[in-house]
Amino acid sequence: MSQSPGVGSKFTIRLPLTLAIMDGQTVSLGYEKFIIPLLSIVESVEIVSSDIKKVSGKGELYLLREEYIPVIRLSEVFNLPASAAAEKGLMVVVEAEGQQMGLCVDDLLGQQQVVIKSLETNYRKVPGFSGATILGDGSVALILDVSGLMRLYRGQQSVIGQSDGRAA
Repeated sequence: MSQSPGVGSKFTIRLPLTLAIMDGQTVSLGYEKFIIPLLSIVESVEIVSSDIKKVSGKGELYLLREEYIPVIRLSEVFNLPASAAAEKGLMVVVEAEGQQMGLCVDDLLGQQQVVIKSLETNYRKVPGFSGATILGDGSVALILDVSGLMRLYRGQQSVIGQSDGRAA
């Protein structure tokens, strides 16, 4: 606080700014952008369509170095239009809860640090997402919750967009 006779008083309040920042891989899926936490990423591979196997009751599995891992097509989970190059896209192999899975994406756009904005605080809890961020171009990208996607894959939660017919 500072005062000047005949002029008035000046009050300065300093508030701490707490930011949650993480390193993430920006990926595209159609016209949408998503962030995958770098800590969850094992590797990225080009999809070889002959290595994808459909298993009754288990969805799709991908043969990666002599081992099959579950495949999650994010376009189906989030009710987005499938890419024309779905069979020729990329797969980001992620790990959570001791299990690996492949997330099908259209493109890898780059790595960057992002500020996490909570969806739960500002909207509601959305399965499969841990938050959102504002990118350098002003667009909003949702941050994927890899553990939540594992639970979705295992059928422990309903598929996003199923109840109201749209993605969050």
